[in-house]
Amino acid sequence: MTRPFSPLSLDAIRNTLATQALGHRIELRDHIDSTNREAVALAHAGVEHGTVIVAESQTEGRGRLSRQWFSPPGVNLYCSIVIRKPIRHDRLAEWLSWLPLLTALAAAESIELVAAAGVAVKWPNDMLLGERKVGGILCESGTGARSEPFQVIGMGLNVNGDRSEFPEDLRETATTIYQETGRRVERHRLLTQFLHELEACLVECESRGSERIALAYRQRCSTIGKHVKATLTDGKEFVGLAETIEPDGALRVIQRPLPTDGRPPEIQRLRVADIIHLRT
Repeated sequence: MTRPFSPLSLDAIRNTLATQALGHRIELRDHIDSTNREAVALAHAGVEHGTVIVAESQTEGRGRLSRQWFSPPGVNLYCSIVIRKPIRHDRLAEWLSWLPLLTALAAAESIELVAAAGVAVKWPNDMLLGERKVGGILCESGTGARSEPFQVIGMGLNVNGDRSEFPEDLRETATTIYQETGRRVERHRLLTQFLHELEACLVECESRGSERIALAYRQRCSTIGKHVKATLTDGKEFVGLAETIEPDGALRVIQRPLPTDGRPPEIQRLRVADIIHLRT
C-alpha cells in the first residue's frame, strides 16, 4: 500500500503561503464528508473571502455531474476555497463561465511547477497527465446570509497514490502525479502553489477580463483539435471536431463525419457537457 509522503500540517502550509487573500484562513480536517459541502455551509454563514477547507480524506467527495470522487486518506489533495468578489452585474456571466476553466489552468500550472510534469487541461476543467485524469474541479455558487453572492471552488488532485489502488473502473482513465513521474510531492507545497496561481488568475480575470486567461487556457487545452463525443445534459450525444474555446468559455464542436446529403455540418457551442476524447 502507498504511504503518504508527509501529513498535511497548518504550520507547513502557512510557512510556504505567499498570497494576498487566499488561504489566510485555513480549516484542516482529518476526515470530512465533502470539502465543498463544508465550504458552502461556511459561505452561507458569512465566512470571509479566501477561506480554504483542506482534508486528508473525504467520505462523500464529489466531481462534476454528481459523480463520486475517489478520496483515500493521506496521499492526495482535497480542498475548497470560498470566493467573494464584487463582480459587476454585466460581467458576472463571463466570471462564472471562466471560473472553473481558470481554476483548472491554475492547477495545471501548479503541478508543472512543483512536480516538473507537463500537464494538459481537458475542457472544461480536468487536468491530464499522459492522457489520464490527475485532477478535477467542481465550482458552486450561492448567496450568503446578507444576500452577498459567493462561489466555492473545489479541487481534487491525485498526488502520491498508486493507480493499482484505484477502483477497477478508474485504472484505465485516471492516474496520479507519483504514478507518472516516480516522484513524491509535498502536498502542502502543491496546495500553496495552487493558491498562488489561482489568486493570480482571479485577479487577472477580475481586473482585465478573460482574454489573457483564454489564450493561456487554449494553449494548454488538449481537447482542441481532437475528435470528441459530447454527452449533453439531456442525454443526447454529439460527435465532432473540437475547434476552439470561445470567448465565453464554451467549447465549439463541428459535426464529424460531415453530412452526406449536402447539408452544412451542425455546430454545437457547449457550455455544459461530458466530453470524451476519441481515438482516430
